[in-house]
Amino acid sequence: MNTCDVLIIGAGSVGVPLALYCAERGLRTVVLDKEASWGRGQNRAAIGGIRATHSDPAKIKISQESIRIVRALQEERGIDVEWRSGGYLFVAYDAERERAFRDLLCIQKKAGLDIDWISPERVRELAPGINMDGLRGGTYSPGDGYASPLMTNTAFHRLAMEAGAQFRFGERVLSMDVAAGNVASVRTDKDQYSAGVVVNAAGADAAELASLVDLEIPVHPDCHEAGVTEPVARFMEPMLVDIRPDNESGNYYFYQAETGQVVFCITPKPQVWGKDTDTTSGFLPLVLRRMIELYPRLRNLKVRRTWRGMYPMTPDGLPIVGYPRELSNFLLAVGMCGQGFMLGPGLGRVLSGLIADGSLKSADRHILDELTLYRKFEGMEMLK
Repeated sequence: MNTCDVLIIGAGSVGVPLALYCAERGLRTVVLDKEASWGRGQNRAAIGGIRATHSDPAKIKISQESIRIVRALQEERGIDVEWRSGGYLFVAYDAERERAFRDLLCIQKKAGLDIDWISPERVRELAPGINMDGLRGGTYSPGDGYASPLMTNTAFHRLAMEAGAQFRFGERVLSMDVAAGNVASVRTDKDQYSAGVVVNAAGADAAELASLVDLEIPVHPDCHEAGVTEPVARFMEPMLVDIRPDNESGNYYFYQAETGQVVFCITPKPQVWGKDTDTTSGFLPLVLRRMIELYPRLRNLKVRRTWRGMYPMTPDGLPIVGYPRELSNFLLAVGMCGQGFMLGPGLGRVLSGLIADGSLKSADRHILDELTLYRKFEGMEMLK
């Protein structure tokens, strides 16, 4: 039996930074993953955006911490992760979207987010060449940005190893034994473990992992595709987001990376449930049509490749974080809804405090209340 203080199942966008902060607190930390290395699940399918522009205070708080962490990797630790503070720009072309964005500013500013409504002329300054026909303006948060998921997760993995965390790859969890309201042991296809805290950070496999202890959690993956173009000279800064739906899709978004490529994604309509990561022939015609309508100057860019990943979804678009009532040492950090890369670093730092001290700072306590497994799961986060 291998013993440790913290056993994290999942070496992805949440599990790896959590391992770093647990190890830095002096906790004996072990991370298990069925894949051959870190970030081989949904982390490598992320497009790189990190925004605190949400409609939920808990996610705003977590993502603000993530931005501070990722920026510090580059600016303070000197680790290149291709971070760029380009901001996020949510555009409005109708009265309904403008009203919703303006109403949301009250919640966002109260949560401490640096964001405001900007005019169509200011939108054009930030994104030259955008379609001005009917543009009413948008909300702009200059502190948001983007980074390389591969380089960022690699940095967290190296720092976690240096801090003493152990990673066991190519190891699949088979069963978990429960005794007296705790996970007493975890058995894999290679070994057996006992830990003070077992963390479910298994991404798209989170529900299956929870079922091993007879716990049902409403996390179901759906499939999303993304793509990247050839690099070109810089012509825009912010991540551009259009949340208007049409008959075939929901919102779509794109940005120009630090290295010049345009990276893009779209939400399919209806949702495509399951774990199929094969790309489809319908993705490019759908997303490019909408992108070119919004930003005609993209027309002549060459697409280099496309890929498909999974969003581990909850019914309301918010993560599930905290301990279930039935198991006092089985910590849930699941249901990131395709936003694990932007939530993972901040959530890792917050949860490491919960694990180490058994409680959260007063400023962070509302996170567990808002993201509890026992909420009603009503509605859907507006900016999901």
